[in-house]
Amino acid sequence: MSRPHVVVIGAGVGGLSAAIHLARRGMRVTVVEKNATPGGRLGSYERDGHVFPTGPTLLIMPLLYRSELAALGADLDADLQPQRVDPSYRIVFDDGERLDMTSDLAALSAQLDAMEPGASGGLLRYLDEGRRHYHLGMPRLVERDFRRARDFFRPANAALMFQVHALAPHYRHMSAFFDSPRLRAAFTFQDVYMGLSPFHAPATFSLTPYSELAHGVWYPRGGMTRLTDVLVGLAEEAGVEIVCGEPVQRIEVAGSVAQGVVLADGRLLAADVVLANADLPYVYRDLLPAGPADRLAAAAVSRRRFAGSAISFFWALDRPVPQLGPHTLVLADDYRENFDRIDRNEPLPDLPSVYLHAPARLDPAAAPPGRDTVVAVVPTGHMAYDGRDPARQAREAETWDVARRRAREAVLARLALLGVADVDAHLLHEGTATPLTWRSEHNLVRGATHGLAHTVTQLAYLRPHNRHARYRNLYFAGASTHPGTGVPTALVSGRLAAERIADEQQAAAPAG
Repeated sequence: MSRPHVVVIGAGVGGLSAAIHLARRGMRVTVVEKNATPGGRLGSYERDGHVFPTGPTLLIMPLLYRSELAALGADLDADLQPQRVDPSYRIVFDDGERLDMTSDLAALSAQLDAMEPGASGGLLRYLDEGRRHYHLGMPRLVERDFRRARDFFRPANAALMFQVHALAPHYRHMSAFFDSPRLRAAFTFQDVYMGLSPFHAPATFSLTPYSELAHGVWYPRGGMTRLTDVLVGLAEEAGVEIVCGEPVQRIEVAGSVAQGVVLADGRLLAADVVLANADLPYVYRDLLPAGPADRLAAAAVSRRRFAGSAISFFWALDRPVPQLGPHTLVLADDYRENFDRIDRNEPLPDLPSVYLHAPARLDPAAAPPGRDTVVAVVPTGHMAYDGRDPARQAREAETWDVARRRAREAVLARLALLGVADVDAHLLHEGTATPLTWRSEHNLVRGATHGLAHTVTQLAYLRPHNRHARYRNLYFAGASTHPGTGVPTALVSGRLAAERIADEQQAAAPAG
């Protein structure tokens, strides 16, 4: 018998993970990627010796990376050569007060007690709860699949929801540990990694700051794109064919079977199985047929809650900026209003929260000698309109141009707070990305950088499944299916999809 041919749409982390697992199980795998290089949102670009990461800038949850890379035949330490970043961040508040998030518990406790007497006791209790959430939630909610309703709706999982405080909003739950709004903010801002507001995220996500402090925040040698290089090498070693610069026009279907994909030039790439690592809402809306059943399914996905987005700036400077460490986070005192505006897709406040990354602190090759590279990220809402009406598209573009200018002013004000002035006078290059950029470069519906949000009603079995309900040989991996957004969870998503494909292909194979 010939080997089943799997076509993977998209060479993001989830797609590459799935491709490697499938090829190692003996299947013939072709990955088609619309962009010129693999990696998806895990990207970077270079300009005159300055290297700008355009996606994730740090490695968190190293235990998950370690186990998933091992399943792919890679070794975290040998292949990524990560260095620990400690303090992981410097947090700066509106009046200049600072908090270094360090794994040195004595040093961190002293800082917290100076901000709120007795806060070190709350820290220990919070970390203990985060430890429980991590060791309960990761194996039972993240690292396993939920193929049938009975896999999820079980008495043990109902109890688990209470054990990991899934029904308690994270920020409100922080009142059990800290009185200071600033400390509550310092241990909940990580929810933005999931594209969520801490005021709506489940308290389960205390597992993230716990992991950062207990397991560390890391930086691979050469930056996060090293992971892409490792995955591409593993894929090629396993016999995967990766074809870049090949946009997919549509998924060809007949009845309830996906027959392959039609490329932009009209060629049909036939397949026994199609696995979409493209944004799931985009696949439902733009790549599947426009029949009544498909339109209903696409409409149901579009009614789900989408995560926020971001406006990013990529600056090459003709001088070093010693005031910046590798990761600096300026948190607005008006923390709730900041996130409420993002949730409501309203204009940014005058002083939003800002993340600043100086990659040359960790990798000198990120900037030429005597210069600096700075990335600034301002969390925002997603696009309000993402349709095809030219007039509304123009208004949406104008809205985000105004937002970009306001965000730039805010970043400059935040840098001034840190003692960094005259940025424009030293600017050699400026790149920007808005939700429109994410939409055009990565086909992310509404420019939502994290896909569908991780609300309680969009987690585990309640998240879109990794197999299409109608087209039984069409599968999904990536941010908007289980287990959700993030680089390490993309590795999990690819593995779970590959395991399901392999199991169902084996079950369908004729006996003997």
